[in-house]
Amino acid sequence: MTGGTTATRAGLGPDGARRPRRDPGSTQTPADGAARERPPDPAGERDELLAHAVRKALKGTDAYSGMVYLRSRDRRSLVLSTVAGVPVSVLGSFRRLSVNSPLPAPLAYRSGRSVSLSGAEETMRRFPQLLVGLPYSFASAYAPIVAGEETFGVLCALWPASAAGVPTGARRHLRTTANRLGGALGALVARGAPVESVGEMAVIELPTASGPGTRVGLFDWNLATGEVWADEVVCAIFGLDPDRFDGRAESVAASIHPDDLPQLRAAARRALVNGQVLAHRLRVVTGVNRARAVELWGRVPDAAVGSGRSHLVGAVLDTGTGAAAAEAVERLRHGIFSLDPDGRVTYANLSTELLLGSHREELLGRHLWESLEWLSDPGYEDRYRAAMISRQPTAFLACRPPDRWMAFALHPDAHGVTGTVVPSTQPAEGAGTGPPVAAPSPVPATIVGQTPAPARASLGAIYHLVQLASALTQAVTVREVCATVAEEILPAFGGQELAIYVIEDNRLNLALQVGYPDGFLDRFEGVPMRARLPGVETLSIGAPIFFESVDELSSAYPGIALDEMCAWAFLPLIASGHPVGSCILGFDESHPFTPDERGVLTALGGLIAQALERARLYDAEFALARGLQHALLPHRLPEVPGVTIAARYLPGTQGMEIGGDWYDAIVTARGLCLVIGDVEGHSVAAAATMGQLRSAVRAFATSGNQPNEVLARTNELLPDLGPGLLASCCLIEVDPATGWARGVRAGHLPPLLRHADGRTEVLDVPGGVLLGVDPLAEYPIGELLLPPGSLLALYTDGLVEEPGMQIDQGIDLLRVALAHADATSLEQLADRLLGHARRSTTRADDVALLLTQFAAEP
Repeated sequence: MTGGTTATRAGLGPDGARRPRRDPGSTQTPADGAARERPPDPAGERDELLAHAVRKALKGTDAYSGMVYLRSRDRRSLVLSTVAGVPVSVLGSFRRLSVNSPLPAPLAYRSGRSVSLSGAEETMRRFPQLLVGLPYSFASAYAPIVAGEETFGVLCALWPASAAGVPTGARRHLRTTANRLGGALGALVARGAPVESVGEMAVIELPTASGPGTRVGLFDWNLATGEVWADEVVCAIFGLDPDRFDGRAESVAASIHPDDLPQLRAAARRALVNGQVLAHRLRVVTGVNRARAVELWGRVPDAAVGSGRSHLVGAVLDTGTGAAAAEAVERLRHGIFSLDPDGRVTYANLSTELLLGSHREELLGRHLWESLEWLSDPGYEDRYRAAMISRQPTAFLACRPPDRWMAFALHPDAHGVTGTVVPSTQPAEGAGTGPPVAAPSPVPATIVGQTPAPARASLGAIYHLVQLASALTQAVTVREVCATVAEEILPAFGGQELAIYVIEDNRLNLALQVGYPDGFLDRFEGVPMRARLPGVETLSIGAPIFFESVDELSSAYPGIALDEMCAWAFLPLIASGHPVGSCILGFDESHPFTPDERGVLTALGGLIAQALERARLYDAEFALARGLQHALLPHRLPEVPGVTIAARYLPGTQGMEIGGDWYDAIVTARGLCLVIGDVEGHSVAAAATMGQLRSAVRAFATSGNQPNEVLARTNELLPDLGPGLLASCCLIEVDPATGWARGVRAGHLPPLLRHADGRTEVLDVPGGVLLGVDPLAEYPIGELLLPPGSLLALYTDGLVEEPGMQIDQGIDLLRVALAHADATSLEQLADRLLGHARRSTTRADDVALLLTQFAAEP
């Protein structure tokens, strides 16, 4: 570039022919000729819609991260399909969610309503499983993606935790964006295009706030003639107008600092011998007393090396301020390093090498906690994850063996982490500056033939396991454990089929199956423990068996029945050394099981086994307790002329403890005595007390005592049955021949009376305190008239109590239901009145109901 006279303009080849220019955004080559229409790509169009929605959500809400979950093809899962602002690696167990899981995104999907969480405190209160898997502080919002009656998925956004929580107006903007995305996806569906996720995920790169980027220009320099062909980038680097550049080396040299020209000529001469120029630094003059360093890379074509031909082709590299910045950082005595979003080292200065005691080559492209044994504690990885998820700086101390303490600081953004490390002093005990650090021990030398230590499970795998374990701890019965495995664990690993077998009488019996073709598993029901099947042999060897393809399974077990699945995991369910059963996961595509997946599934087998063993014990004890309770209730109700009686008892749905509700119908010398009561507490002791009270009331009633005397004497007896016992009771003694009745209550809810015309009222029966409060308490009697065709309803509080509702409201709702119900069949009426209670899955209290109908006049 320092001699010669012949001009070769930018954009022209050395032969003078103009080179065709192409739009960088075009998908055509010059040979394509006329523009051709690309075939429609529904998946690509869908992905563009998702990416646009995420960018719009981030821009309009100031969120630092946005995500889109789409429903799976079987609609049992929500699959993370698009993500921006956070690394996918830290989302681990949240890449697939069951639509029924107790997490905010599935709740928004199921309910069609947005969910917002202001920070860690609200998240822990409402969705503890989310905080178990991502134990960091952040605000978040979740908007369902809806079009008409269809819900396609959920649009999510994250913000740094603050007192304000989700920014004002952000929820509305997020919901608006989700609705527009839903409309666009609905239009795709209307054209027959599928929008469900097939497991692929797009990561959106967010724009950086860095300065001018690196520029690379190409040149062709004839050293003999001084002719230079330079592209537009080279012209821009040297401050030349591409349309006026004359192709002379002297024109280029005029832009180079004079002090650098001799070394440039020497480098060119050496290239004729060596064949190349590598990273030759020179300064480009950009103004008065201003210059910028660039690099020259070039080579002599192979045919010209050593032949005397003087022809150099190559590139000019302008790194902007990047090179200068790197040089400046290299001069610092503080350690400076950079991590990509996944936590891998992308840069480390010289001081970082010295402070960490590791060469740069050993650090680059790897995680610090994998490269350095003294940073392998999961707590250090957790600090990186906390910085990326919370988008807040974090700091910690670590000890480099033998006793050199280092202070680390991490500063995150969407593109990664800038870290610093400086020498520090040992922290005071209990200072809480980082994960607990044990005194470092020397790393033993590798012994030939010795089994290497197992790889440390990643923190993401640990959190995944903890989250799934948390879900299993909430399951109580065998049915609930199996349902949790199906709803939480199957979607988490992307499986399509699941079967759980339990051992009974030395055979495997199916406890649950999901996704299998009808009748496919019938052939495996009751197989003996000696059968040669993977579901049996995984128990025999006590280790999981993985098959990543159909060929692997068929080779290991020739002739085994196959369905449409292509990969399988067979997990042994062993609790405390005792085989419980086996769990089978099936995948509809070949599935290479990663070390993390194998580790989590192996541990998960143990957790499922423990949960199943606990649940089977619970079911057995629960059945025994329920049997005791039912044995204490009347086996049959008396038959009284002119009277029809129906009764129901419904146990609570939460916990194993049984209740103390009871009812009775007793024939006495004066007529019929109707009784209902409730012993305080939910336990076997409460049920036993209920049985004793029922016997006492029956004995006192059949001995000729008046209704008030029956309760008074029962009240005197209660302290002898146990200290602190309390019970409520309502007793109605009726003469069926006349309809006259006398009623008395001890802290119990008032009865309801439905007249023959359907009119229903709450009866005003005098009441006293609960049994057991005051041994000298008196219970006043009230006179009642039960007309022909009327119906009397006695009930316990479990039938009328609802969370957040006053008890009087519940009684009135029961009154209205009784008034409008069809009373043709008393048995069917009893079932209808208990219908809502039967459907409830969160009713802690048990229910007793006693209905008595008096014959109408002929």
